[in-house]
Amino acid sequence: MLDRNAVAKADLISVIFTATDDIHSIFPATAARAIGLGDVPLLCAQELDVMGGMPRCIRVLMHLTTELDRLHHVYLEGARGLRDDLPE
Repeated sequence: MLDRNAVAKADLISVIFTATDDIHSIFPATAARAIGLGDVPLLCAQELDVMGGMPRCIRVLMHLTTELDRLHHVYLEGARGLRDDLPE
């Protein structure tokens, strides 16, 4: 997500992760710390358990400072169907 939008780690204010209740192996924030985001405030929460919701899904909301006119959303595998209203 940072690479696709040319965002520097120094521009991050905080990151919130939500995960569906079938994610058990690691906290998303733990993985983020392992790739160098240990000095950024990170928060994990559980996604709502909604019937028909996408399984094994982690969502990421990054708060950052930027002067970019437009940011590009990043979807992996089948997650693109979560927001088909957004431009590519």
